Amino acid sequence: MNGQIQLTGEELAFYQENGYWISGRIFNDEQLERLQRAHDRIWDGDYDGDGFPLSDWHPNGNPLQLRKMDNAWWINDEVREAVTSPLLGQIAAQLMGTGEARLWYDQVIHKPGTGQQAAEKSGNVGWHQDYAYWQCTDTANLVTAWVALQDTKVQNGCMLVVPGSHKWGLIPASDSFFDQDLDSLKERFAKEGRVWNEVPMILKAGEVSFHHAYTLHASGPNLSDQPRLSVVAHLMPGNTVYRNKGQNVDNIRLLGPRPKEGQPFDNAYFPKL
Repeated sequence: MNGQIQLTGEELAFYQENGYWISGRIFNDEQLERLQRAHDRIWDGDYDGDGFPLSDWHPNGNPLQLRKMDNAWWINDEVREAVTSPLLGQIAAQLMGTGEARLWYDQVIHKPGTGQQAAEKSGNVGWHQDYAYWQCTDTANLVTAWVALQDTKVQNGCMLVVPGSHKWGLIPASDSFFDQDLDSLKERFAKEGRVWNEVPMILKAGEVSFHHAYTLHASGPNLSDQPRLSVVAHLMPGNTVYRNKGQNVDNIRLLGPRPKEGQPFDNAYFPKL
């Protein structure tokens, strides 16, 4: 992950128009193998150090249900290295039009394979906007970097995005990550005047998709017999500050016991990439 990445004017224009962009391969085979092993260790409770993650969402006895951990970089060194990659920071900074990118937080997501149990929706991720959860930041100009740890396509539950939806602004009740009924969410969000096209983020292992914090995205079931693994870095401009509004993500407690309006996210819990 060494080197420099300079996006072209055409690539930046594509992101600005569509609200997403897909990179070439950023992570090599050795790095991917380490991150896959990191997944196994994380879900087995084998942590690096004596810390704990920000949150750990496990299924309740359902082996087909999604698993998600926030801020796994606190407890796994391989995840920390991945989500603080300078290359991810370079790309995100260019997409956000800023000179500096910081880590807002990360997610490690395990979507189990269901075989051909198409009726099983427990692995679905509902149509949602990331910024619905992040309104305690003073800007919506954040970007998510989604790292594929294996070839990822529709069959194994790749991400779906609605191009151009980042121009719709913040949609009420779009904090719907855990709502697994994709059709009902589409009916709610696809209002008159909004062009709804779903594009699958088909990625080769080691490639990364980037999307704006307003871009509507979701994913369907993993119908393969192998889990779909990903590591996700949510990134923000270096001058982002706290505001006391909306769903204040647990991250704000890291600013101190009483965060103040305008306090910058510039401490060690939000590292610069």
